[in-house]
Amino acid sequence: MRTTHMFIPTLREDPGEAEVISHRLMLRSGLIRKVAAGIYSYLPLGLRVIRKVEQIIREEMNRIGAQEVLLPALSPAELWKETERWDFYGKELIRLQDRHDRDFCLGPTHEEVVTDLFRREVRSYRQLPLTLYQIQTKFRDEIRPRFGLMRGREFIMKDAYSFDQNEEGSRKNYQSMYEAYHRIFTRTGLQFRAVEADTGLIGGTSSHEFMVLANTGEELIVFDPESSYAANVERAEVVSDMASHPVEPPQPLKKVSTPQAKTVMEVCSVLDTTPDRLVKTMLYRTPDNSLIAVLVRGDHQANEVKIQRHLNIHELTLADTESVQAATNAPTGFAGPIGLHGVKILADYAVGGLSNFIVGANEANMHYVNANRDRDFTIDAIGDFRQAQSGDPSPHSLAKLETARGIEVGHVFMLGTKYSEKMGATYLDSQGTEHFAVMGCYGIGVGRTVAAAIEQNHDDRGITWPIPIAPFHVHLLPVTHSESVQKVTQTLYAELQQANIEVLLDDRDERAGVKFNDADLIGAPYQVIIGDKGLAQGTIDLKERKSGEKTTVLPSELTKHLQEKIFKQGNIS
Repeated sequence: MRTTHMFIPTLREDPGEAEVISHRLMLRSGLIRKVAAGIYSYLPLGLRVIRKVEQIIREEMNRIGAQEVLLPALSPAELWKETERWDFYGKELIRLQDRHDRDFCLGPTHEEVVTDLFRREVRSYRQLPLTLYQIQTKFRDEIRPRFGLMRGREFIMKDAYSFDQNEEGSRKNYQSMYEAYHRIFTRTGLQFRAVEADTGLIGGTSSHEFMVLANTGEELIVFDPESSYAANVERAEVVSDMASHPVEPPQPLKKVSTPQAKTVMEVCSVLDTTPDRLVKTMLYRTPDNSLIAVLVRGDHQANEVKIQRHLNIHELTLADTESVQAATNAPTGFAGPIGLHGVKILADYAVGGLSNFIVGANEANMHYVNANRDRDFTIDAIGDFRQAQSGDPSPHSLAKLETARGIEVGHVFMLGTKYSEKMGATYLDSQGTEHFAVMGCYGIGVGRTVAAAIEQNHDDRGITWPIPIAPFHVHLLPVTHSESVQKVTQTLYAELQQANIEVLLDDRDERAGVKFNDADLIGAPYQVIIGDKGLAQGTIDLKERKSGEKTTVLPSELTKHLQEKIFKQGNIS
């Protein structure tokens, strides 16, 4: 393709709206353009990358026997009400009415629609297992769309759904999809980890997220350096260490003054202690409008997902200032478990093993020291209620957990019969007995994968694409308009195309510096620089974009040289 024939509106300056590297570089290199908050147009270069990711996904889905379908983006409210997600999904669900005032939504995911298809068309065990997938635009009314394609209101997703006779078959399908995802992200040239995750709004019994490792990632994951264990901090298991705390004789409870000391560090400063000797009392409001108190150590963070799971609820919000005042008779920052009446109290394992610790006194500017559970207050339940962090013991070895940041690009779920039971999706076994289908669902954010690839592959000049998903493999850069340069350029352009090497020829009437800057910004894995000085010696320059390494080659040997690099290193057939 010739640059003069392509729509590539590159930008010299960083757009003010871009907050992360991928957003900035996708705008600057002319891959996308903003239409509205969280809504983007894919321009020619960007769409080429999207299509390459989609092709890899299709090949791996087809490889495991999944069948491609295309389900409607618009779905009736009745299906969502059957699963009770019409209200449960919340404000992220984009709802609308047709001219007859019937309720619809733009699908953020398609469990309801595909389960409805199954219950209408599948009757017998002979039709199972069945896995259907699609690559389609999805919609979510994000409260704060940001980071370009990372968190949008309209996005491209591959979603797949499996139906099996039983749990054993479903686990095999899950494992098959799990392995397919490993191949997909390996083929796209990304560094990633599969981590245990919470099932969230999708629901189900278990799930894994596929995280592209990047310092700019929104998600924090923990992993065991000595085993395959990894999990996001919402899901990561924290091993009980109650028995490891030294047993101290209980000291007399004492109320002390802590004027204006509301935060952990302020209290520690006033009382000359460390955060691990202080216990925070977090007050939450549950869906039935009751209050609960969660006790975590001062150097730990409460994990609301784990708390919700323990209470078997789907929503949990921090109590507002008025609620805290009403429950504790004190301003925010001085809540504590002693004398806290009518409130269920949960305590994290790390708190359960403490003695003689510090808590709020439910009185302005006051704290208790030498508090002890059972003697001074009663705990309703002790469990894993905090976020895992670096240095925690691994649940799978003797190692300590380490942390990394990641970008979620894929998620696989074992749904069980959550949707099939609610929607009556059944099949008949060989004896004519009716059973609910056991389901799984599996998603990949196509646009997020592209953005994550840029977060992982860039430098201060632009994108450094992995070969398999680069918009072009090679950027041809003639630096003068001399007859010899133009002749060699046209010959190489034809040869590379004939060899199925995707090549972008910069045939613009621009200075060499402009061409080099745009080439580095766009990020094709290889640049071929053709100039009079080199041709006088019978050579041209081949530059590897990522490393910056330059090689002098003969024009006649370029195509063979690039074929070896692109089709072997890039794992492209």
